[in-house]
Amino acid sequence: MNPRFILLGGFLGAGKTTTLARLARHYTDQGLKVAIVTNDQTTDLVDTHSLRSQGFDVGEVAGACFCCSFNDLTKTVDGLSRSSLPDVILAEPVGSCTDLVATVVRPLSSIYERPLEIAPYGVILKPSHGLRILRNEPRSGFSPKAAYIFRKQLEEADFLIVNRIDELTDATILELETLLERDFPERPTLRLSAKTGAGFESLVQQLSLDGQFGQRLIDVDYDVYAEGEAELGWLNSQLRIASKSEFDLDTLLLAIATRLSVSLASNDAETAHLKVIGMWEGNYAVANHVSSFTQPELSLPSGARVSTADIVVNARVATDPKLLEQIVRDELQKLCSERGAELTLSTMQSFRPGRPVPTHRIPASI
Repeated sequence: MNPRFILLGGFLGAGKTTTLARLARHYTDQGLKVAIVTNDQTTDLVDTHSLRSQGFDVGEVAGACFCCSFNDLTKTVDGLSRSSLPDVILAEPVGSCTDLVATVVRPLSSIYERPLEIAPYGVILKPSHGLRILRNEPRSGFSPKAAYIFRKQLEEADFLIVNRIDELTDATILELETLLERDFPERPTLRLSAKTGAGFESLVQQLSLDGQFGQRLIDVDYDVYAEGEAELGWLNSQLRIASKSEFDLDTLLLAIATRLSVSLASNDAETAHLKVIGMWEGNYAVANHVSSFTQPELSLPSGARVSTADIVVNARVATDPKLLEQIVRDELQKLCSERGAELTLSTMQSFRPGRPVPTHRIPASI
């Protein structure tokens, strides 16, 4: 039996990692071997650390999106399956990428030498930005060019997922479904809370369907696409915080996410996604901030008290990368000074994504 390849798309902060982790646990509990492939424009990815901390077999494609590093994607898949072939491969693309059917799904079917069963391609809707974009509200998605990417992601999906239903009213969920049906008809739409598991069985059932999937080929203006991605400043950083006395790891991570969210907002910098993971001696916790219109939250608590923590910060924000880096440096230093802790920065990378140049693009049936 060939491995089943499951690609789940969605904008930055949509909940892809939480969904993939729940899927990985589900398939593992069924006795299946699961491999996960994460993706980022550079190294030091919170998602990779988080999933590995949960015990999953994870490979990372860093330096460019799947479409621009297709050969790295296939090499990573091969590397994960050296000991034995995985039954399920879960892949999480960069949240600002689109045109994945033509540049990832179809090349996997026609160019990659290892046969794969391609599952239906699902795209997770991020409600905090999705509702405003679908309503065509002002400042609905950082800019019209970033909103263009958001809409193109939905356009190429085999099915759509309205996530975070535990945070939404019934009226809001219904409005989202109505707007999706208006703009993207003939696509099944599922309701899901990746956090609580509500609607999860429907997702598993959808992903188990057999047939010809990844067939929705879209027209993409790569100039607009590139400019939309470049409007976001990206930051990845590794650091260590050490104190003479123990501190609550969960409280520290939430404090970091909260301080950064407040400082970014005061600089009129809209957050697409901010992730912070803290790890020490088998303990790990994750804090997230998915939108300037929502509050930071502790998505994976540890309940641990430690005196040292290795921390990774990922930030995707609509601002200049140099300003983003300065804000992160300043707020981390202030936090540590207030707590009498020592801050050691290992890496700090800030940049704007370059123009996407796919390794392969198959826009029509071959």
